Amino acid sequence: MSEETVDYGPLGALIGVWKGDKGTDVAPDPEGKEENPYYETMTFEGAGYAVNAEKQRLAAVRYHQEVRRKSDDAVFHDQTGYWMWDTENRQVFQSLTIPRAVCVLASGTAAYDAECDVLLSVEAGPEEVVQSPFMTDNAKTLSFRQTVTLTEDVMHYAETTMVDIYGKVFEHTDTNTLVREG
Repeated sequence: MSEETVDYGPLGALIGVWKGDKGTDVAPDPEGKEENPYYETMTFEGAGYAVNAEKQRLAAVRYHQEVRRKSDDAVFHDQTGYWMWDTENRQVFQSLTIPRAVCVLASGTAAYDAECDVLLSVEAGPEEVVQSPFMTDNAKTLSFRQTVTLTEDVMHYAETTMVDIYGKVFEHTDTNTLVREG
């Protein structure tokens, strides 16, 4: 990654610390589903440019997301990764890793809308998901989809992960609204 002045494009709006306490997680359990209200902190920082094969230049924003259940204050989701902006092709990528031995590379678009400053939308199918043999056999991620809407210092996201678990396909969803600190 280089230290030069970086054009993060629409991802520049993510940089900062965000907090939200309006989260809802709908997750599978053996009897059907469980709902967990949560709060979280997401931290985004510029990471500079990455150049691939001397041809593709990506502006990268590194992030960390820590999610805690309201009921017991326990961390139940921890995620790290990068959002990347390919200026030439007007494309965004999100790489994410969770400590369940699952990694996802989603790709999509960034847009500017009359109702928001930035709208990011990414998707990943099974070919963009890498997971351990245990997860493949017991809780296989089939797809991932996320939409992020940024308006000034407010971020809203909605994501859906299709999971094959407990002998059925389940739509695991998370939504929250966060506010930028400072």
